[in-house]
Formats: sequence, C-alpha cells, structure tokens
Amino acid sequence: MTTTPATERPPVLDRGVIPPLCTPLTPDGEVDDASLRRLVDFLVDAGVSGLFVTGSTGEVAYLTDRQRLHTLRTVVDAAAGRVPVAAGIVDTATRRVADHARAARDGGADALVATAPFYVPTHPAEIRAHFRALRSATELPLLAYDIPSFTHTKLPPGLVAELADEGAIDGLKDSSGDIDALRSVLEAVTAPRFRVFTGSETIADVGLRLGAHGIVPGLGNVDPHGYVRLQAAAEAGDWAAAEREQARLRALFGLIKAGDPARMGPYSSAIGAFKEGLRLRGAIAHATTSTPMVPLDGAERAAVRDHLAAAGLIEKGTA
Repeated sequence: MTTTPATERPPVLDRGVIPPLCTPLTPDGEVDDASLRRLVDFLVDAGVSGLFVTGSTGEVAYLTDRQRLHTLRTVVDAAAGRVPVAAGIVDTATRRVADHARAARDGGADALVATAPFYVPTHPAEIRAHFRALRSATELPLLAYDIPSFTHTKLPPGLVAELADEGAIDGLKDSSGDIDALRSVLEAVTAPRFRVFTGSETIADVGLRLGAHGIVPGLGNVDPHGYVRLQAAAEAGDWAAAEREQARLRALFGLIKAGDPARMGPYSSAIGAFKEGLRLRGAIAHATTSTPMVPLDGAERAAVRDHLAAAGLIEKGTA
C-alpha cells in the first residue's frame, strides 16, 4: 500500500465549527435546493469553518445515491470556496464506500468522512483494511467517523492512532461520547497534522479542553453562532465563557426530545426538531424528514419553538 504521509498533507479541515448539514427536503421528499443554499449562507455567515454534508444529521442513510451527489454538488456550488466541504461516504462495505468516495471527489468534495463498515460485526483487522483501501481509492483527506450508536462498532483508540500515524486517515470525528477514548486518541497520535473533532453537542467544551481541534455538532445547524462563540472562547483560553455558552447550548439541545417516544424513535425526534428549528429561523422552507421517519405534530413543533425562544434565537410567539 502506498500512501502520502499525513505529515505531508496540510489539513483541509483544520479547526473550528463544522456543522453536519441537515438536508432540506420538499414536501414530496426531494432535495430542496433553494433551502439548501439558504442554509449554506446562514452557516457560513455565522462564521463556521467548514461544512459536512451527507452525515447522520443529513439523513445520509435515507438518501438515494442521486440525492447524495446532488446535495454535495449544490453545497459545493453554494459555498463557492468560502469554506471547505466534507462529504460523508457512509455505507455498509468497503467497495460501496470507495464508490461513494470517488463520486464525492468528482462532485467537488474537499474531504471525506467514513465510518467503519456496518450491518455485520466488524473486527479491528477488517476496520484497518477498510480504511487502508479507502486511502488507496482517493487521495482526498479522509476522516474516520466514530459513531458506535449507529455502526455498533467502537473504533479502538490504538487502531485510530496506528492509521493516523501511517497516513491512512487524516482526522477523526468522534461521536462516541466516550471522553476517555477521545483522550486516548489525542495522547496516542503522533502525526502532527492529524485533526480530531468532537461530535458532541453537550460536552464540546470538554473535548476542546482535552485538545480536540473543533466541533461537528448537529445542533450547530440551528445555532451556529453559539458554537462559534464556544470555539472562540476555548481558543482564547476563556474556559468560563466556554462553559457558559455550553450550558446554554445544553439546554437548547433538549429540543431533540420534543417528539413523543410513544409514537416515534429518537432519530425522528432529533432530525425533526433540528429541521423545525431551522424553519422557525427562516433558514429552510419545510421541516420535511425522510420516510419512514415520523414527522412532529403541532404540540411537538410548539415544544421546539419554546426551546428556541428560551435560548434567545426567536421571539416568543414566532410561528
């Protein structure tokens, strides 16, 4: 296997807030181009450092391959070089992910984000082979995406460090919620250009204090300014300010529980709440989610509205 050493590849995603974009949909389930472009402007104007499309928050598992590529191309065009764009290439097996990687490269992505293979249990030896094969498929910067709640496989910190130091991966998006494992990665990786991003909305300040370079928060769609302030406070070493901002964002994050668990799963509730928040803020036209997710009803949308008003993002009574 031939790879370009990580020490020779400048990080495309260096640090800062990189929201995993929601994918706005029309009422009939197609990508809403106008809303997607408006969302890009909303986030870039807030000061984010990059955009991550077709991730978990972007409903990647629900989108067709056509919709994935269309979403990426639209975001790349709307971003117009103002910030780098990373593309999620999530799928079940290496060859499928490699195909997504090549399509994303051709679609204008600046970087790629891939999980371990999933559906069947995956051994660390298979994960190692997977990321090495992806490195061979394209030379775009590649971030490993650790989200065991979806893949049912935790990326071992030692394996992450091994892949980082040999140049097979260029960064990590850690959505595991395992702070000790995050610390272990930060301590173990020796490649100086390797970048680590926390995917946590609620303990982002802790990840940054441990040495993470940035944040990839789903809630950053709804309140990008808050996470940009948190990141700036952390970089200035003003941890009291960072903790205050994090406390406000933790309270806002309660909106993901707006959906009634008796009639929908937590993913439907969270994505529906993010999209309703974006609709209330005028960033997208519709809060449509992919089928078979259950949409929020009137009372649940009102709960989202109350969270946004309490966080100072909208006026009380906004419809």
